[in-house]
Amino acid sequence: MLKIKPKKVLVIVVLLGLSIIVFPSITRQNGMDYTYNPLLETVNTNPDWQGTPIDASGRFVNLHEPFESDLTDLIRWRLSSNPFREQKEQDTRRLEVVMNNEMFDSTDDKIVWLGHASFFIQIGGIRILTDPVFLPNMFLERFSDLPFHPDSIRNIDYVLLSHNHRDHIDKSTLEFLYEKMPDIEILTGLNMASLLQRWMPDVAVQEAGWYQKYTLDENGPEIIFTPARHWTRRGMFDENLRLWGGFFIRYHDTTIYFMGDSGYTRHFAEIREVLGDVDYALMGVGAFEPQWFMEPVHISPLDAIKGFRELGGKYFIPMHYGTFDLSDEPLLHPLDVLKSEDLPELVALKVGEELLIEGERISNSIAK
Repeated sequence: MLKIKPKKVLVIVVLLGLSIIVFPSITRQNGMDYTYNPLLETVNTNPDWQGTPIDASGRFVNLHEPFESDLTDLIRWRLSSNPFREQKEQDTRRLEVVMNNEMFDSTDDKIVWLGHASFFIQIGGIRILTDPVFLPNMFLERFSDLPFHPDSIRNIDYVLLSHNHRDHIDKSTLEFLYEKMPDIEILTGLNMASLLQRWMPDVAVQEAGWYQKYTLDENGPEIIFTPARHWTRRGMFDENLRLWGGFFIRYHDTTIYFMGDSGYTRHFAEIREVLGDVDYALMGVGAFEPQWFMEPVHISPLDAIKGFRELGGKYFIPMHYGTFDLSDEPLLHPLDVLKSEDLPELVALKVGEELLIEGERISNSIAK
């Protein structure tokens, strides 16, 4: 982290119930501003790393490829013909779902796909949900059943929220989880607390910049917020005012990487350089057609394989396909592409299926 004289840094901490809202520190170098949470440890020790970049208007910026919002391109896509239209109409395949209300009963370290970007991860005695979207949503039609009854969920320690798009953050789901488990803590990116505490006024939130480690029990897993190539918007005027990213989870010798949403760029290789190899890589592969429009924000299956290799991954677990229809390609087309490639590391989980984490060994219950 850039060393700054204390007199040049203004840190304001506001305590609201269990929540700590931090006004991030900002530094400037070579005409670019950088920000970070001064209460969290930055684990990128490269002397060139200054923090998460922001532009002159205070909006977050991708590390390598700036995001450019273009309404013309959106209209062009929505008005153009879909080359997958006939194939999409004829392909009635859906994700296989294993009903598993018992997943929350055991103490086994495991990864369970809940559909789209939602996972239940249990590791080192800690229970985690990623990007939970479980309840009926007026913006999204679900094409794979939820693999558990919502009332069966319990004892969640942390909810990891990658960014504020509606297929990753659902107000009703978060309110339900908070009402059921008021001691739950949310780990997310910078400037997210103000959104979340509109719905859950007293919820505990930790906001991180890229390559910052959340403050957790030192005997449990460590969780680090990682860069992604994406963008954010929830309303009309908040584009890129809230940070996006992924998560790197480490417990002893086991590592899990949750990509969130991302286009391809060299940040995958950089994550490996900073944090080391990944055992279980939860990689987005869907909502990638048409690529001329989606490529900056949603990685294609082939580029996801490239990113997986650059991460030094052992097991490729695909996500972000099959549950919500967000793009041109058929729901299961991303998985078809993956299976057509030479990818022995592919672990294509059924929704609700448990992948046990057992050191170097992977559960034989996996559906490939």
